[in-house]
Amino acid sequence: MKLAIVGGGSTYTPELIDGFARLRDTLPIGELVLIDPAAERLELIGGLARRIFAKQGHGAVVTTTTDVSAGVQGADAVLLQLRVGGQAARNQDETWPLECGCVGQETTGAGGLAKALRTVPVVLEIAEQVRRANPDAWIVDFTNPVGIVTRALQTAGHKAVGLCNVAIGFQRKFAAHLGVAPELVRLDHVGLNHLTWERGVTLLETPDAATGREVLPDLLAGFGQQISEDLHLPLPVIRRLGVVPSYYLRYFYQHDQVVEELKVQGSRAAKVAAIEQELLTMYADPTLDTKPELLGQRGGAFYSEAAVQLIASLLGTDGGTSVQVVNTRNDGVLPFLPDDAVIEVPAEVDANGVRPLPQRPVEPLYAGLIASVTAYEQLALEAALKGGRDRVFDALLAHPLVGQIELADQLTDRLLAHNGAHLPWA
Repeated sequence: MKLAIVGGGSTYTPELIDGFARLRDTLPIGELVLIDPAAERLELIGGLARRIFAKQGHGAVVTTTTDVSAGVQGADAVLLQLRVGGQAARNQDETWPLECGCVGQETTGAGGLAKALRTVPVVLEIAEQVRRANPDAWIVDFTNPVGIVTRALQTAGHKAVGLCNVAIGFQRKFAAHLGVAPELVRLDHVGLNHLTWERGVTLLETPDAATGREVLPDLLAGFGQQISEDLHLPLPVIRRLGVVPSYYLRYFYQHDQVVEELKVQGSRAAKVAAIEQELLTMYADPTLDTKPELLGQRGGAFYSEAAVQLIASLLGTDGGTSVQVVNTRNDGVLPFLPDDAVIEVPAEVDANGVRPLPQRPVEPLYAGLIASVTAYEQLALEAALKGGRDRVFDALLAHPLVGQIELADQLTDRLLAHNGAHLPWA
C-alpha cells in the first residue's frame, strides 16, 4: 500500500508517522511519500520519519519530493495537510479581526474566511494533479477549514472526504472518564466542522454491537466539571442543555468575552511558531527516533489514529464496515440544509465509500446556527472560487459572528489588505 502526504514537510507529520508505525497491522503501508515545496524542511521530516519507522520495526519505504504529480503516482490515498502562507498568515488571521472587535481565529469568523480564500484554490489545483496522475486515489482532507475545503473538493467531483480530530478527542476523553476502551464509545455527533454538539454517548458491550446504553447524563453528572473546564464553557449551561458542545462553540456563545481574552493573550500562531522552531531543531538531531513530547503542544491530538481508521476502512484493510465521524456530503441527512452541504456526522465507511448515518431531528437551538453557518460557507466557497470584494463582503455579512454592514465592510478591507499576496484578484 502506498500513501502520499501533501504538506509532508509540516512539523506535525511525525505525529502521523508515529500512528502509522504503531498501527501497522491495521494499515499496512509499504511506501510513504512526503510531498512539500519546502525542500529543506521536507528532508528533515523525511529523515525523522525513516528513523521512527526503523525504531518501531516498520518496513515502509519513505521518500520525499517537491513534485505533487510524481509523488501521488500509484498512491492508494492522498492526505492533504496544507497551511498556505504558513504561521505568518495564521498570525494575521488571528489579529486583524480583533481590531474590529471580532474574534480572531484561523477557522472561524473573518480569519477563517481569509484562510478559506487562500486555501481553496491551492487545494483544488493539487486535487487536479492527483486526478490527472492517479484518478482512483482517495483524497483525505485535514486542511482547515475542513468543511469548506471538503465541499470545494466534492463539488469539483473529487473522491474526497474530510477529517477532524474533535470527535475522536471527545471519544477518548469520555472513554477515559468511563474507564473503558475508546472503541466501546459511540458518539451522537452532529453539525458542521468546528460547529458540533454531542447529543448522546452510547456505551457498547462490544465494538461491533448495534446498540448500547446511553451514558451522556452519567458523564455530565459525574464529570461535568472536567468537561466544563476542557471546553471553557459554563457548567450550568452545559448541564441545562444536556449536550456537550465542541470547544469552537465558545466563539459563538461567549464571543465578546473571548475577544477580550484574545486581546490580552496574543495569537496562538505566535506560540505555535515558537514551538515549530524548537521542533525543527529537535528533528535535525540524527539520533532522534521518536516523536518528541513537545509535539503534543503543537495540537492535533489523535489525528493519526483517526487517519489510520478512516484510510483502513476506505481501502478495505480493516476487513469490514466501520462507523466513523467524517465530513461528507449531506444528501438529505439534515433536511434543512442543501444536499451539497458538507456535514460532520457519524458515517459508515468501507471500500464502497462513505455513507452518513440518518440523524434524528436537530433541535432548533442548534439547527438555526448550523443553517446560518452553512449559508456563510456556501458564500465563502463562491468567494474563494470566483474572487471579488463583493463576494467577500457577502460572506462576512452572512456570518453570524459579523452580520452588520459597517463591520463587514471594515473586515473586508482588512482581509484584502492582509492577503493580497495570496489572492491574485485582490
